[in-house]
Amino acid sequence: MDHRSSSGYSCTLTLQLIGPRPPAELSATFSYDARDPYAVRITFGSAHASGQGAVTWLFGRDLLRAGLDRPTGDGDVRVGPTEASSDVLFLQLRAPSGEALMEFSRAALAAFVRGTETVVPFGAEGASIDLDELAVLLCEGDTDPFGR
Repeated sequence: MDHRSSSGYSCTLTLQLIGPRPPAELSATFSYDARDPYAVRITFGSAHASGQGAVTWLFGRDLLRAGLDRPTGDGDVRVGPTEASSDVLFLQLRAPSGEALMEFSRAALAAFVRGTETVVPFGAEGASIDLDELAVLLCEGDTDPFGR
């Protein structure tokens, strides 16, 4: 389901978790907000009564766009097409606690990336940053945490 507003865009995509166990479907919400124009958030899961909450990864929108055509990323996040299919992308996430390898639809990711461009076109991210808001945040940090 897509959700579009003047300042953001999000959609839920289905990914296949690949690993030593049989593949499992995983739902993730891909979100883009014009207030943070270079970043994309991917949220896995949701808050449950059992106390387990959602896990959100934050990474560059350019990484997703580049990953549509070629393997890209270094370190904690890698994304790119698989050799077996032109419509399948891999997403590999690494953390100190482990790693996950997932596959998902290239067409679905391409649609998400196009949706983000309707909010902030590529190349116009700098104009979307509210420097006045940043200045206020920086001015509010007038206390010295070291007591000097």
